[in-house]
Amino acid sequence: MYGRKGFQLILELDSCTDISQFNEALVKEVLEEMQSLYNANMADSNAIRNDDNMALLPSVQLRHIALTRNKRCILAYIYNRMRKLRELRWELGSILPPEINSNLLNAEIQWFQSYNKSLATYMKSLGEDYGFNLTTNILPPKTPYVEVKCVMDFGRLELEDGQVILLKKNTYHLLPRSICEPLIRQGILEHNNI
Repeated sequence: MYGRKGFQLILELDSCTDISQFNEALVKEVLEEMQSLYNANMADSNAIRNDDNMALLPSVQLRHIALTRNKRCILAYIYNRMRKLRELRWELGSILPPEINSNLLNAEIQWFQSYNKSLATYMKSLGEDYGFNLTTNILPPKTPYVEVKCVMDFGRLELEDGQVILLKKNTYHLLPRSICEPLIRQGILEHNNI
């Protein structure tokens, strides 16, 4: 039946919360089905035009609907992967974890890098000298400082005022929220819930 493989792509999107491995084989099968539908439609539409055989018109219309549906399924699959990549950029920062990065195609990696550059250029254009980092405070902060616990040995961290702090495992610090949030997202620090 036409369109089942395209529907499988949509089901795959529905079943995954993270970005899974790009299903290149299934996308290729959908594209091959689309090519065969297109070729059959071209042959039948030529027969309609040349032989005036209107009995072929319903099959041409059915195949055209299947073609359109497959195209929408592939575009939805690609768009949702890009949307998830964009969300990950805002959540995790400009560097993706290796387990996510290994699931991406080269074109997706290039798109992510291009999105990083565009976002960085925009953030640099805001503010005066250093720009404005839009990804630090996604939700409005309640306090400018956060008490955090260091989960792993990180080393030296230089604050905006020039103060240097040594982040060692199981140490507690009161740090500016703008500096902590990227480190919390990376798993180096965690909120202190004492």
